[in-house]
Amino acid sequence: MKLLVTGGAGYIGSVVTRMLLDAGHQVVVLDDLRTGHRAALAPEATHVEASIHDAARVLTPDAGFDGVLHFAALIAAGESMVRPELYWQNNTVGSLALLDAVRAARVPRLVFSSTAAVYGNPLELPIPETAVKAPTNTYGATKLAVDMALTSEAVGHGLAAVSLRYFNVVGAHLTGDVALGERHDPETHLIPIALDVAAGRREKLQLFGDDYPTVDGTCVRDYIHVADLARAHLLALDAAVGGRHRIYNLGNGSGFSNRQVVEVVREVTGRPVPVEMAPRRDGDPAELVASSALARTELGWVPQKPTLHDMVADAWTFYQAHHPVQPS
Repeated sequence: MKLLVTGGAGYIGSVVTRMLLDAGHQVVVLDDLRTGHRAALAPEATHVEASIHDAARVLTPDAGFDGVLHFAALIAAGESMVRPELYWQNNTVGSLALLDAVRAARVPRLVFSSTAAVYGNPLELPIPETAVKAPTNTYGATKLAVDMALTSEAVGHGLAAVSLRYFNVVGAHLTGDVALGERHDPETHLIPIALDVAAGRREKLQLFGDDYPTVDGTCVRDYIHVADLARAHLLALDAAVGGRHRIYNLGNGSGFSNRQVVEVVREVTGRPVPVEMAPRRDGDPAELVASSALARTELGWVPQKPTLHDMVADAWTFYQAHHPVQPS
């Protein structure tokens, strides 16, 4: 198929692009490199450096695209609360512009990078797709708005749409001479920050809250390897059905506490990771764990690297290749 990948220079988008190319598809990447990395662009893909708002420049009626995989979004939940206008403009208004272009070009299918942030503080665990949607930050709200727009687009215009709601993504795609991993700037995710501490690039790791009703008082999160996550997008692309909007959670189905994550980072790196406890952050749920039963049943999706050790080990391999590591 001929496919457009928006945000294909980002962490997840670049891995999906690589897998699509390896599967024999023709890929065009639309990425303005605002948060993506030129080095993550697959050389076999065509790159158009433009905003998601300008997708119609690429998705013309005669371009012959068979599908779109949409990753172009701002993702920092904290920033979304202090600069909400950026998130509504990019994540929601930009996605609506993309949908306009998809409709005008008669592109039949779209796979959307959604998020577990749409659920907010869950009322049930593990979280099914039918759980109450009550995002606690602007980021989650902008993604939920796009999910709702996709449902309308499927009903009103026959689009074959699939939303994949991610939990915590980690690891790196390491195969042959390809190495694609996490390089956010600024970095806000726990495991890359813990690796910074292990490498001697940060003095200590802050953990927010040790009085949650969890196994050790720290927050519990569901982690999924980026390569497993990426494979789900190829399955979703094949499973998309015209006139329907399918939604799937993607997670491990089991959670790891922040303290457990730190212990695994210490084990994998063989280095100390000093920790400083800090007060809880507003809006942080005690536990977020996905039910991915629907994705397993309907997509045939089975994570191949479900252990946190494997995820952190791949992340550390990628990290050492791209960052200086102080002698231990």
